[in-house]
Amino acid sequence: MPDVPPPARTAPPATVELRVSKRLLWIGSAVYPLHNIARVHTFLLRPRRKEAVLRFLRYAAGTLLVAFVAMLPGLPSLAFEGPESGAAGYVAWVWILAAGVVVWFFIEMMSVLTATPHHVLAVETSAASTGVVTSQDPRYLERLVGQISYAIEHPDTEFRVTVERLTVSPNHYYFGDNVNMYGGNGNVGISG
Repeated sequence: MPDVPPPARTAPPATVELRVSKRLLWIGSAVYPLHNIARVHTFLLRPRRKEAVLRFLRYAAGTLLVAFVAMLPGLPSLAFEGPESGAAGYVAWVWILAAGVVVWFFIEMMSVLTATPHHVLAVETSAASTGVVTSQDPRYLERLVGQISYAIEHPDTEFRVTVERLTVSPNHYYFGDNVNMYGGNGNVGISG
């Protein structure tokens, strides 16, 4: 009797170890000195749905415009020689290629529209780096914010937990706060 493979299972989410040890915060293999952490917070990471639709419309319109311009050289011979001319094949290929490109942009848009929001914990440093992890339970992330904040104030604190690794395209999600600034010549983003 042949061996029967086990039934397929969905893979558990990729996990990463988050730990504080010797004044360092480790998120997997990334290391953040606790004294360089400027902010630890949780938020709901939402997909950029509006931008995805607008980008699709812009790219689709541009593709169709380019296809129309690319088709123009074949139109005179198509008009004089009829559909049996070589120009008919050229025009057909231009539109097939354009349709394929528009379908590609549509699939890209749908990947953003169907993306789910994620509860995340973000660790921002005084430099430009940010560490982001997620969990199905937002309360767990809130507790981690408290633990990391406590570790920043108490140098002897050490702990280790497992969180889920977040792998998303930054182009498809809103990261951080939205700030609208009006005026302010020479503003470098520092408030006093």
